[in-house]
Amino acid sequence: MADITVNNETILDFTKQLKAQNDMFPVLSILNNNGDIVDEEALKRANLSDDDLINIMKRMLLSRQLNIRSTKLAKQGRFGFFAPTAGQEASQMASSYAFNHDDWLMPGYRDIPQIVAKGWPIWKAILWSRGHALGNEFTTEEGEPVNSWMPQIIIGAQYVEATGIALGLKKRQKDAVAYAYTGEGGSSQGDFYEAINFAGAYKANAVFFVQNNGYAISTPRALQTAAPHLAAKGWAAGVPSVVVDGNDPLAVYLVAKEARAWAISGNGPVLIETLTNRLEAHSTAGDDPLRYRKQEDIDAWWKKEPLIRMRQFMTEKSIWDEDKENTYISEVNTLIDEQIKIADKVDKQKISNFIKNTLEVPGYAMKEQIAKFESEGK
Repeated sequence: MADITVNNETILDFTKQLKAQNDMFPVLSILNNNGDIVDEEALKRANLSDDDLINIMKRMLLSRQLNIRSTKLAKQGRFGFFAPTAGQEASQMASSYAFNHDDWLMPGYRDIPQIVAKGWPIWKAILWSRGHALGNEFTTEEGEPVNSWMPQIIIGAQYVEATGIALGLKKRQKDAVAYAYTGEGGSSQGDFYEAINFAGAYKANAVFFVQNNGYAISTPRALQTAAPHLAAKGWAAGVPSVVVDGNDPLAVYLVAKEARAWAISGNGPVLIETLTNRLEAHSTAGDDPLRYRKQEDIDAWWKKEPLIRMRQFMTEKSIWDEDKENTYISEVNTLIDEQIKIADKVDKQKISNFIKNTLEVPGYAMKEQIAKFESEGK
């Protein structure tokens, strides 16, 4: 083989390129599995007060209780589609704490807790799962708008929606961003690439989260893509990209806060890969995780889940204890009980309602169908 310059030899060293990709994405971490701070300066940079820490803990506990109760309701046939969230509380709830009311949330179907945290009533979330039209009404109990779109069922499509809203916010010079969540499976979709490429090209006010929870339904992350880190895909679009310990609430909050500040300053979007794990089934539709993963792996991840480390950290700071946690859990369950009753009392939809809701102005044939079904009480 002919001799070439050292520079060109390095360029043609494909093995070295793959290693370089891996080395360029260290994992951001502040709180380890034992609840110990590993970077005091990063904690200071997050600038979280004791009240903030308590609020984040409560948001994560809310998410966990919603997960527990929704799973039970689904088994009773009283809930529609539900995607469990256990294990992803930091990735979802600590990250969303960095955003405010004016920011627009573009969720996937596993991101119900973040919408509830923005003020969406739980009874509407229940109706959404049941396919009721009122479940697509994004307002608070008081009728105020909740800046969120409906949970996206199409994998990764919420990225495209977020990009459009983010560009609109930029053109209107709003001090706000659009933030979107997808799983690692979403990063394999065309919508994912199109969205981050467009957002990067136009420096849209967007923050994108890829929740790398290990499995896209039953497909392990390692079989989806050869990319050493999913965050590396953001570089192809010229987007700053970060990998963070997705079970570390403090690190997740810090990177989300800084990504938001970067985006609203006119610098364009940021892509954040959160390393976490889905501890339960993909959905209540019937998949069995033990068909594609081992119980030992699940048990190991349960020991690293975010509530454990946050609880230990806050207990050591003397701002949290078992009594406070149990009291709050009781309050959440009382709220959920009340919200279930509200959802159950809502009038069931009729066939005529479905036709009425299809178009703002029904066509002639649709009007005939509506009249027919209404005459039959349907």
